[in-house]
Amino acid sequence: MSPLNEKQAALRAKLIRNHQEVPREHFARAPRYDSMIGALSDGTLARKLGCGVDTVAPGQQSCPYHFHHTQEEMFIVLSGHGTLRVANELLPIKTGDVIFIPCGPDYPHHILNTSDAPLSYLSISTQERPEVCEYPDSGKIGVFANKGRSFVQRLENGLDYWEGEP
Repeated sequence: MSPLNEKQAALRAKLIRNHQEVPREHFARAPRYDSMIGALSDGTLARKLGCGVDTVAPGQQSCPYHFHHTQEEMFIVLSGHGTLRVANELLPIKTGDVIFIPCGPDYPHHILNTSDAPLSYLSISTQERPEVCEYPDSGKIGVFANKGRSFVQRLENGLDYWEGEP
């Protein structure tokens, strides 16, 4: 690649990321969760789309079974194979597969690495905020607002609408 001028370098920094070069953060929570996660869209001009790259260790997963109320997701399997658990069904996935998950309670999902090698995929989503996620296996609900504000609790711990009001 030829050297970029200052304007080209500034544009590149705002618009382009290489999924193989983005810094990764290790996330592990025994016994089920172990992945390397890189935030591709952070620092770009993307406002309506988010993208990350996940590499999940053999026999592990990166997140709990969940569904979104407002965000759609797409996953592109870059390498490896595993299982998509969606709508309480198990579907095999492999390198090259593109997975589309609409929002709503009909499509709770997560990706499991059921192989003996790493599983890597791009995780792309719309970025509507606030977002509400539900976790059917654990009975939790999460509310995610802008600037890192979030709230997660079990559904049965909810308050009455008028609690604390005069």
